[in-house]
Amino acid sequence: MSGEDDGLDAGREAFKEEAAELLTELETSLLELEEHPTDEDLIGRVFRAMHTVKGSGAMFGFDDIAEFTHEVETAFDMVRMGKLAVTKELTNLTLRARDQIRTMIEASEGKATVDHSVSKSIIGSLQLLTKGGSAKAAVQEAEEASEKKPSKTALADGSHSITYRIRFKPAADLFITGTNPILLLNELRQMGSCMVIAQTDAITRLEEFNPETCATYWDIILTTTHSANAIKDVFIFVDDMCELHVEVVDEEGEYDEDEGYMKLGEILAARGDVKVDELKKLLGKQKKVGEILVDAGIVDSGHIESALAEQQHIKEVREQRQKTADGAASIRVPSERLDKLVDLVGELVTVQARLSQTAAINGEVLLTSIAEEVERLTWELRDGTMSIRMLPIGTTFSKFKRLVRDLSNDLGKEIQMTTDGAETELDKTVIEKLNDPLVHIIRNSIDHGVERPDVREAAGKPRMGTVHLSAGHSGANVLIKIEDDGAGLDKERILKKAIDNGLVAPDAELSEKEIFGMIFAPGFSTAAKVTNVSGRGVGMDVVKKNIDALRGIVEVKSKKGAGTTITLRLPLTLAIIDGLLVKIADEVFVIPLAVVEECVELSKKDIERTHGRHVSNVRGVLIPYIRLREHFLIDAEEPEMEQIVITEVEDKKVGFVVDYVIGEHQTVIKTLGRVFKDIEGVSGATILGDGTVALIMDIPSLVRSVARHEPAIAEAVGV
Repeated sequence: MSGEDDGLDAGREAFKEEAAELLTELETSLLELEEHPTDEDLIGRVFRAMHTVKGSGAMFGFDDIAEFTHEVETAFDMVRMGKLAVTKELTNLTLRARDQIRTMIEASEGKATVDHSVSKSIIGSLQLLTKGGSAKAAVQEAEEASEKKPSKTALADGSHSITYRIRFKPAADLFITGTNPILLLNELRQMGSCMVIAQTDAITRLEEFNPETCATYWDIILTTTHSANAIKDVFIFVDDMCELHVEVVDEEGEYDEDEGYMKLGEILAARGDVKVDELKKLLGKQKKVGEILVDAGIVDSGHIESALAEQQHIKEVREQRQKTADGAASIRVPSERLDKLVDLVGELVTVQARLSQTAAINGEVLLTSIAEEVERLTWELRDGTMSIRMLPIGTTFSKFKRLVRDLSNDLGKEIQMTTDGAETELDKTVIEKLNDPLVHIIRNSIDHGVERPDVREAAGKPRMGTVHLSAGHSGANVLIKIEDDGAGLDKERILKKAIDNGLVAPDAELSEKEIFGMIFAPGFSTAAKVTNVSGRGVGMDVVKKNIDALRGIVEVKSKKGAGTTITLRLPLTLAIIDGLLVKIADEVFVIPLAVVEECVELSKKDIERTHGRHVSNVRGVLIPYIRLREHFLIDAEEPEMEQIVITEVEDKKVGFVVDYVIGEHQTVIKTLGRVFKDIEGVSGATILGDGTVALIMDIPSLVRSVARHEPAIAEAVGV
């Protein structure tokens, strides 16, 4: 029993994961459907998401979710049939239903409490809405369809499915014993994907009909993981009062999936509904075989319908099985395992560097060859592991459409969200930590940025405002931009608020960039009043802290009356980077290779030509440089020939003078302890092949730090 319980628990966990994905897909589809209410593909996606949640929920014991979802599914079934239009009211109700399903799932884990009055309210509103679309006729049609169409209850992943052809023909006196055959058929439906066709050819004329006799029999097509004996057990109490035939017609792994299923005549012959000789005589005619057989009076139309249903059922089962097989190419892996793999790859990179260094020192040809091969394999393993962690950022973007929709409705604004670059990939760890910053930025754009429709019209703007999210690669970084076409930032107002809050001196002269940077100060807000959206000065400081923690940069550009653009510059990954090893005296540093442009020599004569100014003439262009020896207070004799590592910071070139460049190095990033975490210009450390520790330089932070007291650097980078 414990094995069965474990299997059920695993199935329930799989359902929760699948449901989370389906609910995300449902929300995205509904928001798109609101913009394109007649798109049949979107309507189908919403219906299928609901249908799958209902079916899988029922299979793994989430009966409350299955029953609740059924009501929403019914409404969208009517939409599919053209009996109900997609309206804002229907979209709102379905989004509420989606949220309620999520709450039900969380409640099963003890993370939430379900308010059943909300469920009743949603169901009541949906039923009221569907009445305007001839609900009675739709329900009647749905009930009839349920007798003839498969329930399509999903099978457990990895199960061995078998399709049975069952004929259940009760004795005429079955009712006398008090047996209800419908209950037996419903029990079969619980066993898997089931299709039931009632055969009525034995029913007599009305004047001859005896209501106490059972004149109906049934053909059932059942795809299940249960055995034939389990099916027969359903009928064990009526075994002597019926004819029961159970036959395997399709089995996973036993039949060629690419081959078509039996033709109509072959099915009828296999069932014994028509003789082979009679079939062959009639096949030469031009009509469809079903029509021929019915016209000739050989087979009743009910048998034709049953045979056609079997054909369709087998086709759908095989298609579903093929989808499952295709899906097996991707597997779910707990994120902890993936993180562990990345850590191990990081350690392997360190060991590989040590091996390469040892080989270089010893100078043995064989050892060097082995080290080079290990290095190649390690690089491939590193790249492969990093690619596994990469996810398209569109999965995060899609969450915010609902946020924009709901907030704009709450604030009485008309705002649309557009996206670009959703396919841009980013480390999963970065994506996970991006959610809160993006939520705060978007909320501020909606509340403070985009104006009300009447205000926009008075300013000559369209009533509908826009919040645009975009993502794209820039070297080893990803740029995420949040743009709005709202009122823009008011420099004077921000500066006055900063002075009032004591953040800057009244006589301070600040650049536009510095003024805009004030919005990230803790407790800073220009909102006239506190609302449930913003105004407490909590949010944008969280953005700055979170982005800094990701080794990223936040940039703000705004034009009063035209809108604001906030750019997040983030590293592709937080685990391993390609670095350039440099040395000053006995100290080794790592400069991220992504920002390095080139390396040039710096001689004593070059320094004399510039009269001691920290600039270098590189092919006719003056580039300011920072002497790391002086910045890090390293007291040692300078070499005759130094080197400048030229980097690009915020589209400006800045050089760093070092004693000499060692070369490229795969750098496993290790976080610094709390004592060193606030050091400007240093983002982490790494362990070299010989066991020594090298600091990883945070180039943008280092440049900003030096620019405060170095005019040439400040002018070069525009600080």
